[in-house]
Amino acid sequence: MDAKGLRERKKQETRIALSWAAIRLTVERGYAQVRIEDIAAEAGVSTRTFSNYFGTKGEAIVARHHERARAIASALRERPAGEPIWEAITAAALTGFALGEPVTEGQVPDQSWLAGIRLMVAEPALQSEFHKAGAAGEAEIARVVAERTGTDAEADVYPKLVAGVVATALNVVTQQWLRTEPPRPMEDLLQDVFARLAAGLPEPR
Repeated sequence: MDAKGLRERKKQETRIALSWAAIRLTVERGYAQVRIEDIAAEAGVSTRTFSNYFGTKGEAIVARHHERARAIASALRERPAGEPIWEAITAAALTGFALGEPVTEGQVPDQSWLAGIRLMVAEPALQSEFHKAGAAGEAEIARVVAERTGTDAEADVYPKLVAGVVATALNVVTQQWLRTEPPRPMEDLLQDVFARLAAGLPEPR
């Protein structure tokens, strides 16, 4: 990797670290109790560095949502060209959902962590940020689907439709993960949801 590529990777790692720090502190303390200074300190950088990446703590929290979609799009771009689209998307989702890390290593989530995440995603101050990140993520995925299928991400329906379905599926996975009792590992839910899509969403029997 050349110097420019290394710099870009370092910037990406810093961005993800700041977002993860913002999420972790918000889950532990509550949205209103977290300051930008706290997030910067948790990530081991200065507040000036934080400001180079994000304008608000809300942007930092939601950035991981967008980065996850970008990671899925990147993983999809790397899948074999002849692989069926939904097989490729399923593999890309499993690879990219946790930004290159194992999703939950087969373990069920901690209940206190789940409770904090529920509060965070319901925070009214974050809703517009989640919406913007979701739209940007859909656009990223649509571009890669267009590349794989020889369609136009702007003019054709197919890549937009697939990207919209993927975005909805990821939201369903997240909501199920937050609410299913007893809790289930994230990768189980991802495989279940995308297997249903690959099968054409047959009626439950």
